[in-house]
Amino acid sequence: MSAQAEQSASQLLHEAFVSLRTLGKRSLLALLGIVIGSSSVIALINIGHNAAREASAIFKDMGTDTLAVQFPGNGDARTPMPATFDTVSLSKALPGLLYIAPLTLSSATVVFHGRASNANLVGSTAQLMGAMRLQLKEGRFISDFDHSETYVVVGHKIALALSKPGDPLRLGERIRINDYLFQVIGIAHSQPPAILIPVQADDSLFLPLEGLRRIISAPQISNLIVRVAAGQDTNRVAEALTQVLKQSLGSREVEVQVPQQMIDGMTRQSRTFGYLLMALGAISLVGGGVGVMNVMLMNVSERRREIGVRMALGARRKDIRNLFLLEAVSLTAVGAISGALLGLAAAYLYARMSGWEFSLALLSLPLGVGSTLLVGLFFGLYPAISASRLQPVEALRDE
Repeated sequence: MSAQAEQSASQLLHEAFVSLRTLGKRSLLALLGIVIGSSSVIALINIGHNAAREASAIFKDMGTDTLAVQFPGNGDARTPMPATFDTVSLSKALPGLLYIAPLTLSSATVVFHGRASNANLVGSTAQLMGAMRLQLKEGRFISDFDHSETYVVVGHKIALALSKPGDPLRLGERIRINDYLFQVIGIAHSQPPAILIPVQADDSLFLPLEGLRRIISAPQISNLIVRVAAGQDTNRVAEALTQVLKQSLGSREVEVQVPQQMIDGMTRQSRTFGYLLMALGAISLVGGGVGVMNVMLMNVSERRREIGVRMALGARRKDIRNLFLLEAVSLTAVGAISGALLGLAAAYLYARMSGWEFSLALLSLPLGVGSTLLVGLFFGLYPAISASRLQPVEALRDE
């Protein structure tokens, strides 16, 4: 019985492919619609997946345990921000804080051996290195004993801009910022950009907080970069930090940005975006399914006499239904496999052109191929049932 069943199934499959081949261009057009639909679903799912990963990576680069504090200027304008910050008292009030780095930001033109470059000036303390996870290529970072020194740590891009073959910027060299010479004590490694932190390390010069008074007449603290100790709830720490800062700064507004909240929001937005892309791909896939149904209805119409002969020779209604249903599913399966390959290639090329690192969405292939086969089965069911319901006498009478 099993051998006969296998022979019957293989015979049905062979007849299905022979029938589809005789349809010629109509079969190819229906196949093209399925390929486009299937590739759209798989490509869009993978593009959405890679876009979400890229967006999340921007926030994760700064670390989920890092908090960025801003002081919007909507408080009492007669109460300026201080030039220094009591980080010791803040650490005692909130033991869960690992690093606290106040920032004073400015910009200037820096000159070295006649070569000039625009740079961001970042006045801070020794704790900024730990708060921002800065890594040095050579030298050291500013320390708590450099308050009165004209020391500077140079960002990666600024160091490259001030160097030339045979005359690189080295440790111990002096660079001019406005009318002051600052000694280079460190050169930083290249750092990935961080959205929430108002400092792009590669384009910056890091100076002792008090050292900016030589360049800015009235420096003010504009931001705090805080790194939370391991095992702490960043949301609770952020709320406590906001309350403590508001009490110490009076009427000044305080905004604490939590990367994890940004990442969670980005994840939800990416999920919604992915559903939208899947819906767009599904619309294209339904269009391909309509093409399959149209081809199969025409196939049934042209083979009415053949159907009558099969029934007269003993074919049952379910045999006729299975034959045409198998033809529709076979056509859809070929389109699903071809569409999967095309969709993956399109998603990969899009990621490479966008400068992303391609990552395969694991559910894209099962969803893409599975939904395509279901569409083929759904749209092939009506023509198959119509063929099985033909009356043998009427079908044989058809010319």
